[in-house]
Amino acid sequence: MAAAARGCPPAGSGDRALAELLLEFSRAQYRAKDGGGAAAAKVERIERRCLELFGRDYRYSVIPNLHGEVCAHYPRYIVLLERDAGRDPFESTVQVGKLQDLINRSKMARCRGRFVCPVILYKGKHICRSATLAGWGELYGRTGYNYIFSGGSDDAWADAEDISEEDPALRNADSQLFDKVRGHDIKLLRYLSVRYICDLMVENKKVKFGLNVTSSEKVDKAQRYADFTLLSIPYPGCEFFKDYKDRDYTAEGLIFNWKQDYVDAPLSIPVSLTQSLNIDWSEYQSWDLVQQTQNYLKLLISIINSDDDSGLLVHCISGWDRTPLFISLLRLSLWADGLIHTSLEPSEILYLTVAYDWFLFGHMLVDRLSKGEEIFFFCFNFLKHITSEEFSALKSQRRKSLPPGFTLEEICMLKQKDRGSTTSLSSDFSLGMESSPGASGSFTYEAVELMPAGTQAQAAWRKSCASSPQAVLWSRAQQSEDRLPSTGVVEVKSSSSSSSTHSDNFLRIGSSPLEVPRSRLVSASDRESRLEEVRSAFLASYSRTIGLKAVPPSPSGAIGGLLEQFARGVGLRGSSTL
Repeated sequence: MAAAARGCPPAGSGDRALAELLLEFSRAQYRAKDGGGAAAAKVERIERRCLELFGRDYRYSVIPNLHGEVCAHYPRYIVLLERDAGRDPFESTVQVGKLQDLINRSKMARCRGRFVCPVILYKGKHICRSATLAGWGELYGRTGYNYIFSGGSDDAWADAEDISEEDPALRNADSQLFDKVRGHDIKLLRYLSVRYICDLMVENKKVKFGLNVTSSEKVDKAQRYADFTLLSIPYPGCEFFKDYKDRDYTAEGLIFNWKQDYVDAPLSIPVSLTQSLNIDWSEYQSWDLVQQTQNYLKLLISIINSDDDSGLLVHCISGWDRTPLFISLLRLSLWADGLIHTSLEPSEILYLTVAYDWFLFGHMLVDRLSKGEEIFFFCFNFLKHITSEEFSALKSQRRKSLPPGFTLEEICMLKQKDRGSTTSLSSDFSLGMESSPGASGSFTYEAVELMPAGTQAQAAWRKSCASSPQAVLWSRAQQSEDRLPSTGVVEVKSSSSSSSTHSDNFLRIGSSPLEVPRSRLVSASDRESRLEEVRSAFLASYSRTIGLKAVPPSPSGAIGGLLEQFARGVGLRGSSTL
């Protein structure tokens, strides 16, 4: 059904709303099939708030899942983002009716019925999440599977006999059944234009008590997923984050033990996706948790910034621990760049990603806290490690768009006489700028395309700029001064100048085609401050609601560094570098 983009009354705001959300999250496990359970009214407020925040920037439709009939562990209102409600020219081609039909046909293909679900819309591309592929055990009987896989704590579907995977008749039946259900899964992936599948599992198949209870695309024997670009990027499961907690919430120096018997999925990434990242992927087993998470995030950002129109799927096993970690980091990183959710304040984007990406998609915070597996806390405390420009999607776009022979500084260094002369400009080169929504409704100039007349023209231009006392540099201070109206329109028009012998397209802003835009570009310092605001708000609210479990003091009597962070978060300490 179609959902209105606006008009939903906010269900609380700021610190209070986040505190209420965290309290509810830490007390009860969300299940759509329960209709919110005893706390139905609180859950409804959370759901309504999410829809209101999505509606600030997007047109969307909703797939109803009121009683968990689509998936018991997904939101009761599954949001399909269709288009940025502002000036973003990109629009999803997905129709909610057809999507819902494909979902109903394909959901059995994935573990716990957690189907491929689009959750972020970026440049018309769907970033999706799901669980891994279901194995024979789940397809033939959910009772035994659910009991084994979750320790008997999850819901069961039906009684099933003990089936041997080695039975030849069963193997043949497996092939036919997998052809059908995985065929529907592939149709769903293609409909969402997903090309890249990032698998975070450290196993090829999940094994419990000697039984293969799940599978994955990378080991599909029939190679049904061969047409997709498969990336095996093994990342430690939630159990590893108990070590993080036990080390006083310190991720630096914490390295996963890759020698464990069950770890059999090597890192595998197509070379074409790694060439621009300057990362030695052969060293991945020596990375600590910080470096591993940073490098995987860089990879995901690079993929979604590729020139094609293909979407991305991220999944682990059940899709409710490692998957929301990276989905949440992607959402926050793109928001910090001013590329998605551009009207949301730090407290609002924090609420949205905690509520939608974690709570409503079934992260079992109650269980994880009881075991000390604090992957949820790690996600938001980790924001301090991705504030620099090297994690910015804008940097990637700028780097790709620079023409050979020019640097960004040289392009931005414009002679005043050139800025006032359309004819002289078009006779040498033309400048085009691609706009996209920036933070707070401003323009962000992402791409610069320069077509020089040749190496002599480049050299002459550089010499002229270097010798002219009137040369100006587009500095960050100038970027943040004034903003274009939010309703402004950028037009790329064709010049009628007869002196132009090259491409004649250029950007017209005001009276001069090369006038330095007075828009607010999200600089590295802006990105850092935005992410730090989100992290600080999270730490402050988390400390007042859930809190950290104190780690026994070391022999030296040192106090945990994270407790100090909490003290600063609630204003009891001054800030310092952590």
